[in-house]
This record gives sequence, structure tokens and C-alpha cells, in this order.
Amino acid sequence: MEFFSGLNFWLVLILMTIPAIFLGIKEKKSKYYILATSLVFCFLVYSKNINSLISLIIFVIYEFVLIKIYLKLKIEKNFDRVSIFIILSLLPLILARILPFTKINYKLGFLGISYITFKVMQMLIEIKDKLIKEVKFVDYLSFMIFFPTLSSGPIDRSRRFFKDLEKTISKNEYLDNLGKGIEYILQGLVYKMILSQLIFDKSSAILDASYTIPNMLMYMYLYGFYLFFDFAGYSLMAVGVSKIFGIETPMNFNKPFLAKDMKDFWNRWHISLSHWFRDFIFSRLVFAMFKKKIIKSSLITAMVAYIVNMTVMGIWHGLNLSYLLYGLYHGIILAFTEYFQKTKFYKSNKSKKWFEYSSIFVTFNLVMFGFFIFSEQFVYILKVLRGRLW
Repeated sequence: MEFFSGLNFWLVLILMTIPAIFLGIKEKKSKYYILATSLVFCFLVYSKNINSLISLIIFVIYEFVLIKIYLKLKIEKNFDRVSIFIILSLLPLILARILPFTKINYKLGFLGISYITFKVMQMLIEIKDKLIKEVKFVDYLSFMIFFPTLSSGPIDRSRRFFKDLEKTISKNEYLDNLGKGIEYILQGLVYKMILSQLIFDKSSAILDASYTIPNMLMYMYLYGFYLFFDFAGYSLMAVGVSKIFGIETPMNFNKPFLAKDMKDFWNRWHISLSHWFRDFIFSRLVFAMFKKKIIKSSLITAMVAYIVNMTVMGIWHGLNLSYLLYGLYHGIILAFTEYFQKTKFYKSNKSKKWFEYSSIFVTFNLVMFGFFIFSEQFVYILKVLRGRLW
């Protein structure tokens, strides 16, 4: 069984949503039922690979121990060196990424490890900021393994999620959420099961043909739309199911191909991930660079921070040259955007319609080329050209 895929998943989901709907209509908390349902789905999805199931269990316990130790140190001794615990929290993800490149014949990790690692890091950082002063195991476990978002997000925030667990809403409000939830699930199904599959089949046929420039251009645009419908479809279904269970998981996409620049794009595409990086890496990196006076210019500081931030995001996707280049590419464009938006030309033309439409067109094509890099075809072509030239 896989999340949001296959008849078995949907049959089990329908059965498990019946009590959730009953609890919602009766204006009862579904806190413990959410946890029970998530445990059921974790077992059904991960038990087909015992290593994945064991890795998930060890990960959840290990990270909870880290959180509790740091919370105790923070409360009792005002221990501020959260970086030590951040590194320790990253160890399972690092091992999961590195082990495949070694001779060790053991597959560590599980589907979704990169997403829930960010949940742990967010909690550690907010403990340092004194925003989190207590973590109960039941709440923590519910947050970590909440099944709609476990494998591919959206990446929720713990304090917001914990409030939803304790919140009760009126019958009318729940019925409104139920209707929206079903609507999002159906829309997500159309996106992921129909549109993305049709586009994927077309793009695969192009790759099977020949690597001509027109074919690669067509593949680039098709792959970009495939990524959108596949990922946005999954996110819509995750948000929809969350609503049925009483959790307001944040939306992950907002018309990304209408973005006016790359900064606007990252406020519309994979919103939960880009905002996570903005809040916990970019802004803190800028603050640290200002505090230590590493670079005097605020513009250069922001440009450097964008490049570092997006390169880290690229590596987060996996230890792959295509992902590294994808992150670096976006970082450089964001840095250039920051510089460009300080120019007189931009300031005098940004409100004009011709400039707005031109910006959308340019941004759209820059985004699509980024997806072409992400697809690994760009690196493949570079390797072929290198082989022919040398």
C-alpha cells in the first residue's frame, strides 16, 4: 500500500474517515482517533518493508529523546547551543542519504524522512526561541506521523498542529470543512491521477524518440506541468483529508505559474517548504551575517543568503548533481532578483502592465528551465556533450 495510491488505500481511508466524520458532526475532539488512524496507515504502508518500519520507529523515539533533553536543558540551564541538537537530529537523514553510496548492505530510512526531519528541527529551534515550553509524547507522535502529510508534506508547524488537536468546532463549521475537504480530494485526484499521468506519458514518449532541441524544449515544459499536477494533486488530497480529520494543514500551491518574479514564485510553489527555509535558514543566516558583520552591504548579504539557502534546499532533495544544480540555479536567480529590484529601472516600471506581463513570461520560462535541470535530463545532456567533446 502507498499513500493516496491504489484501491486498498482508498478503501481503508473511506472506512477510517467514517468515525472521524461522526466525531466532527458531534463536535467531539478527534485527537486520539487521529493518532490511531495514523498508526494504522503507518503499519499498512511501511510494513511491506520491515527495514522502513523499524527505521521509522527508531527515528520517532530517537528524535523525541533529543527534543526532551534539549527542552530540559533549555528550561533548567537556559542552554542555547541548539546547533548541537540540530546536527544530532539530522544524523538519521544524513545516514539515509550516505549509506546507499557505501558497501553497507542496509537500507536505512523511510518514505518521508526528509519531511519529518524538518518538523523536528522546527521544534528544536522554537524551543530555543522559548516558543515551545512543553512537548507531550502523544501530541509529538500525532504531529510526526500524521498520515496525510507524512510522506510528501505539506510541512506543518507543531504549535499550529497542537492547537488543532485540542480544538473543537461547531457542527456547521465542520460540515463546511468536510465539503471543502471532499472538494480538494476530488480536485487532487484529477490533478494527480489523470492530468499528471497524461502529461507524464507524453513526456516519456518524447524521451523515447530523440534528443533534438525541439524535443527537449517540449519535454522541459511538459515535465514542469507534470511536476505541478503530480505534486499539487498530492498536496490537495493531503489538505482535504486533513480537513475531514479536523486539521487545517496549510495549502502548498497558489497559481505558481503566474508569479511575477522568482521570489513571488517561491511564495506560490511548495509554500510550506519555501517558508520553512525562509524562517529557519534564510532569515537566521541573514541575521547572523549582520550580527557578526561578515558583509557590510545588506544587499550582498541577502544575495549570499539566497544562494546558500537554495543550495541547501537542493541538497535536501537528495545527494544528486541535478538537485545541487537546481538549488544553485534558483539561488543565483533569487540573488539577481534581489539586486534587480533595487534598480531605478525596476522601481519606475514595476507597476506598468507591460512590465508585469513580461515579468510573468520571463519567470515562467526560468522556472521551466529549472525543472529541466531537476529532471536530470540537463545533466545527462551535459555528460553526453562532454563525452563527444573530450
